[in-house]
Amino acid sequence: MSLRYALLALLRVGPLSGYDLQKQFSQSVGHVWHAPDSQIYPELRKMASEGLIEPEEQTRGRLGTRRVYHVTDAGDRAFLDWMRCPLDYQRVRDPAHLRAAYLETTDAESARRFLRAHIAQWEAELAQWEREIERIDAVENPMLVRRLAVTAEADRERTIAYKRFAYEGLVERAQGEIAWARRGLDLVDRLGR
Repeated sequence: MSLRYALLALLRVGPLSGYDLQKQFSQSVGHVWHAPDSQIYPELRKMASEGLIEPEEQTRGRLGTRRVYHVTDAGDRAFLDWMRCPLDYQRVRDPAHLRAAYLETTDAESARRFLRAHIAQWEAELAQWEREIERIDAVENPMLVRRLAVTAEADRERTIAYKRFAYEGLVERAQGEIAWARRGLDLVDRLGR
C-alpha cells in the first residue's frame, strides 16, 4: 500500500499527468520506493475509484488529450493519516544476505565475484545518493524545488532538512553494505577453499 502514499506525496505538491508522475517518481520517491510503470497506472485508477485523486482530461495540442491527477480532500486526509500512524514494518527479503548465508556451498572465486558485485552495486547507489544530497543542498532536486514552491517560507528549512535526512540514511545504508561485503571478502580469503 505504500505506493499509493508515494503517489499522494507527489501529487500533494501539485497536479501531474501520468507521464509526469512517472518521471517525478523515478527522480524522487523512486529512490526509496521502487514501482514499475505497470504498477503506477493501475494504482492511479484504483485511487481515483476510491476518491483519493481526481483525474482531469486536458487538451494537448490540436487533437490530443492527457489526464492530469489532482489530490482530493480525502486523498490529503489519507496521506496525513498515514504519516501519523505507526509504520507497518515488513519482514526483510534480501537475496544478497540469503546468498551470503550459504557461501560455503560455492568456491572461493564465485564468493569473491558475488561480494565484489555487491560492492559495485552499493558503490553506485552511494554515489547516486551522495549526488542527491548535493542537489538538495544546492536546492536543485526537481521534486524539492516543486515542494518548496508550494511550501510556506517558515517551513522550507524543515522540508530541506528532512529530505536531506532521508538521503543521509540511504548513504549510511550503502556504506554499511559496502563495509559488510568487504568483511566478506576478508572472510573468504581467511577461510579459503
